[in-house]
Amino acid sequence: MSFFCVETRVSSLPICVHFQGRGGLGSIFVWASGNGGREKDSCNCDGYTNSIYTLSISSTTQYGMVPWYSEACSSTLATTFSSGNPNEKQIVTTDLRQKCTDTHTGTSASAPLAAGIIALALEANMNLTWRDMQHLVVRTSHPAHLSTDDWRTNGVGRKVSHSYGYGLLDAGAMVALAQNWTSVGPQHQCVLTMLSEPRDIGSRLLFSKTLDSCWGRPEYVNSLEHVQARLTLSYNHRGNLAIHLISPLGTRSTLLAPRPKDYSPEGFIDWAFMTTHMWDEDPRGEWTLEIENVSEQGHDYGELSQFTLILYGTGSSSNNPSSPDFPRPSNNSCKTFDTQQICIECSLGFSLFLQGCVKLCPPGFTTGPQLLNMSLDNWVDLSSVQSCLPCHPACLTCSGPGPSDCLSCPPHSHLVLTACLHQNQIQRKSPTGPDLQGDVGGPGESPVGLALSSPLATLLAVLSCAFILAAFAGVFFMLQLRSGGAPWARRTKLQSRQGRVSYKGIPTVWVDEDQVTLGGSDSDSEELNCHSERTAFIRTQSSL
Repeated sequence: MSFFCVETRVSSLPICVHFQGRGGLGSIFVWASGNGGREKDSCNCDGYTNSIYTLSISSTTQYGMVPWYSEACSSTLATTFSSGNPNEKQIVTTDLRQKCTDTHTGTSASAPLAAGIIALALEANMNLTWRDMQHLVVRTSHPAHLSTDDWRTNGVGRKVSHSYGYGLLDAGAMVALAQNWTSVGPQHQCVLTMLSEPRDIGSRLLFSKTLDSCWGRPEYVNSLEHVQARLTLSYNHRGNLAIHLISPLGTRSTLLAPRPKDYSPEGFIDWAFMTTHMWDEDPRGEWTLEIENVSEQGHDYGELSQFTLILYGTGSSSNNPSSPDFPRPSNNSCKTFDTQQICIECSLGFSLFLQGCVKLCPPGFTTGPQLLNMSLDNWVDLSSVQSCLPCHPACLTCSGPGPSDCLSCPPHSHLVLTACLHQNQIQRKSPTGPDLQGDVGGPGESPVGLALSSPLATLLAVLSCAFILAAFAGVFFMLQLRSGGAPWARRTKLQSRQGRVSYKGIPTVWVDEDQVTLGGSDSDSEELNCHSERTAFIRTQSSL
């Protein structure tokens, strides 16, 4: 029996994560994000919520507002319902002396709800790993009807918030996706030292560096899960600091928000700030760390002495040097060398790759022209050379560098024509009306069903509808002739019903509030689904 222990600063005891739990699939830990919102505390300063091994859950009120007690941070993954203001509903649960209570409050009430939903997903698929479960949460949580001013769209088109993570947990969607889920590949961990010498923070420090995310090594990451920034810094007034991390795709995470009641002069010592906001992004490119002093006085001082970026995620095995498919660059076919004897141009029929030449580019790359800025004596030659260019982050293999040049897709994506779409659209039924089913994707992503449409498919659909209407009109006309051609004006007019149809098992109060029309759009259906699920949950609690 083996354990992996992660040291935290919130306890003298380490958190021991038992990787052999559940037969080697890994134990699943759910943690409440914290109730220090009134004091503007940050859950990224809590070693438990800040761990990659826990699912950090925040709260929302019955009206979809941020509760006064809820803490905001970039490690929060999702949210569930809990208490709010004194006039709002609270959570029903068991109590002491074999009784029940309807006054359970705080994020401590949200975390057990999340644990129950996770248990349902495990009941649908007992083979889910601890990382699979976090993927399910990211792909099925809903941002709709949750109010906050910090919703942002990340580099892969998902909405994410420091208050809510990826949104409200959806038990039905998680169970549906879990049933046929294919386990993600092994976790890769790319550790990159960013800082070579200490930097003065002053009023604002910006530090940027371009990374290859351990390309060409076994720990290569091309699809992110968690990102940690391990920082050691000194500062005379720690609570005045705000720390942000910006990914190559432009996603900005607040690793630390100002904490007015933190007067410590100790700074941080090797503290790992974690964010989940870049989930599924390609980490290759320029990363930026921003540290700023929010105090108006501006007399604070300190320096950043250590910055290590740790990228967690998955990577293609074809980029492993030990893989038989990994190309072996050679200088035998090199045409031009620079002054340091590094190959910068290959002979005809070869492509430049890893400062050498290859006949075929490896999976994940495609052949294309790359601009070469070559200085020769006192003039500069701008020309292009044949090189191996990386595929778009959405593609696994490709015929070109664009998002519509995919030949195959990574796990949990589907190839539609020549583009890859994420597998996070789930069909759900509304509890308040007819079976309005639709694939609902993350924000910024087209539903799979709609993405499959093309101009040809649209034309066929229009022609089919026209044919059906023509056939119906013909049959109707023939029936009129056979019945003696009775004038339509003499037909009996049916008395319109003013009543409403009641469905057994559904309270009529739900139907009064959530009328569903068949002519509504897919987005309307999604909003009604989410609103109805929330209303159902609230009314169920109040009826108890």
